[in-house]
Amino acid sequence: MAEREYTDFASVRDALLSAQDRRGFLSYEQKMALQHAEWAASDARGGIKTDAKVYKDLYNTLMEIDKLEQHADICAKIAEIMPMTIEEVRAILASKRVPLDAEEIEFILDTVRKQVL
Repeated sequence: MAEREYTDFASVRDALLSAQDRRGFLSYEQKMALQHAEWAASDARGGIKTDAKVYKDLYNTLMEIDKLEQHADICAKIAEIMPMTIEEVRAILASKRVPLDAEEIEFILDTVRKQVL
């Protein structure tokens, strides 16, 4: 099975805008995807405007954590959502039942804060 590649809304937005510039138009579906990606990457969604470089840096840093390296999907979700509270991190981790203690969760929060603040 091929390894999955995860991406963020800012990268999707940028790719669709680039396609629109090159071709001069987007299909209806692409326009709807662009509209959603623009909203999702803006500060209107979670209070923090997302950036493709920040996402990639955060994702790569999270993948270096021993207990998360087997969960690329969780790292991608944390990098995209950029949680700011313990409860938000626990909600993301709960989907895969990744057991992290309070110290490890604080490390994740510190990592997120360093990238976005």
